[in-house]
Amino acid sequence: MRIASVGHAVFAATMIGLGILGLIKGDFTVGWAPVPQGVPAREALAYLCACVSVVSGAGLLWRRTAAAAARLLLGYLLFWLLVFRVPGLFRSLSVDVYWAVCSTATISAAAWVLYTWFATDWDKQRVGFATGERGLRIGRSLYGLAMIPFGWAHFAYLQHTAELVPGWLPAHVAWASITGGAFIAAGLAILTGVRAGLATALSAVQMGMFLLLVWVPAAATKPLNDFQWGETVITWVLTAAAWVVADSYRVHLL
Repeated sequence: MRIASVGHAVFAATMIGLGILGLIKGDFTVGWAPVPQGVPAREALAYLCACVSVVSGAGLLWRRTAAAAARLLLGYLLFWLLVFRVPGLFRSLSVDVYWAVCSTATISAAAWVLYTWFATDWDKQRVGFATGERGLRIGRSLYGLAMIPFGWAHFAYLQHTAELVPGWLPAHVAWASITGGAFIAAGLAILTGVRAGLATALSAVQMGMFLLLVWVPAAATKPLNDFQWGETVITWVLTAAAWVVADSYRVHLL
């Protein structure tokens, strides 16, 4: 096995879990959803996404297959981002649309980091711009760009966000504003390179705290509805992706 960091292992395991979930459901899971009902061969495409998740996640854990797995996952995620996500921004700027764009971009950023870590000589010779320090900067920038709309959503839907703050914390609206501002500040720090490593690490911690303080207690007290389960899973996935990007500032494999 080839484990570059704890974040790498968690992210790979998360991709495997997402793929297994997709195969069981026979539908798109978070990261791939939503996909319009009218898309041709929609069911087959859902199974393909699940297979890509399982195969790439497993491949990332083994030395001989890590490069190919990272290449597959990054290529497929970028295809998904450009074909199914970005065009939606030209039709609507609703929270569902840009949240889906930013979620896919965040996962893509983690895949890009892993690709730069495991790239072979073949990759460096043919797509050199996507590997090495330059590729690492692109992946980090993609992550930074995704953080800004995440933060903006806190302010655009301030009251709804405040309702998610745990009841034992005071000043719910203030906490919603603080976390939104933190995401925006993290995105700007990453894009400008000012304390970028710290900003990425703190954004990963913040996502993890959402999982631990909001969704885990909610699941422990009563059955979650479909929306809440989706939010729980996507929070886990985004935390795992953020962990990989944060590791890129302290793990040097290039």
